[in-house]
Amino acid sequence: MHLIELYKSVQGESSFAGLPCIFVRLAGCNLRCAWCDSEYTFTGGKPYTADEIVAEIEALAPCRLVEFTGGEPMLQSKELLPLMERLLAENYTLMIETSGERPLAEVPKAVHKIVDVKCPGAGSAANSFRMENLEALTKKDEVKFVLSHREDYEFACEFVRTHALHERAGQILFSPAFNKAPSLLRTTDNATLDPRTLVEWMMTDGIDARLSLQIHKFIWEPIKKGV
Repeated sequence: MHLIELYKSVQGESSFAGLPCIFVRLAGCNLRCAWCDSEYTFTGGKPYTADEIVAEIEALAPCRLVEFTGGEPMLQSKELLPLMERLLAENYTLMIETSGERPLAEVPKAVHKIVDVKCPGAGSAANSFRMENLEALTKKDEVKFVLSHREDYEFACEFVRTHALHERAGQILFSPAFNKAPSLLRTTDNATLDPRTLVEWMMTDGIDARLSLQIHKFIWEPIKKGV
């Protein structure tokens, strides 16, 4: 497998936000989201064996929450899926952050999938979600929408309703996009869509979704990596 980095921090997103977490960031991505904050993962990386990855994870004990992210981790599914099974057998709690553009049916059911459905504001990556992956969702899983403007919000609301996401997934996440070139200030001024505006829309419309802020971008400078 090719990794960009492996480190321990706090989980910045999802219903696990704020918990200590080990991040395994895989190299490579086949999408190019307009607001992407991880372009450094597109190329490069260092080859690791499964044994080497497990050894580095074990060295970060006692943390037992592990997230596989990227890039797009499912591009390396051939090696990733057996590694997940191995870690689950060792009683780790696993998460995967994925676009849902790759098939997800073979991901172990015990893994918490955070699936990022791309909205129009994602640019060329918009509408890349593989619809068959709706059948792979479980109540352990969360579906995330990164929102840049009102059009994205309306797209997300319609997607949730049309596909009855509340019956398929455990959480629906609405996350304001961040500027690709944020200032060093740890404030919402760096958000493309003001979180206050998003909350007002959600409250007005009675949308049953969770506001998800990337809290690591408020703990550290938004451009800082490895946190």
